[in-house]
Parts: sequence; structure tokens; C-alpha cells
Amino acid sequence: MRFQLRKCSKCNRYTLKDKCTKCKEETNSAHPAKFSPDDKYMRYRLAERYD
Repeated sequence: MRFQLRKCSKCNRYTLKDKCTKCKEETNSAHPAKFSPDDKYMRYRLAERYD
């Protein structure tokens, strides 16, 4: 079983659980998505980030 580091977007705490132990909010993966040179949607993600 592999554990994945997760981060709470509300209180910015890191945990290994699906819910934050402090504020009980859902956590997200703390790792970026894998890079692919064939990414068809990179243009849209970058436009969303820098608008």
C-alpha cells in the first residue's frame, strides 16, 4: 500500500488522509500532474492559470 501526500486547501496542512484532521475538509494531492509532451490540453490549462 502506497501513501500519497495530500494537502488541505483550506488550512494548508499536509496529511496522508482523505480529510483534514484539523478542519475536516477534503484534501487534494500535493503532487503536480505528470508532464507529457503530447498534452493536448496544456494550452487551456495555461490560459486558465494566467488569465
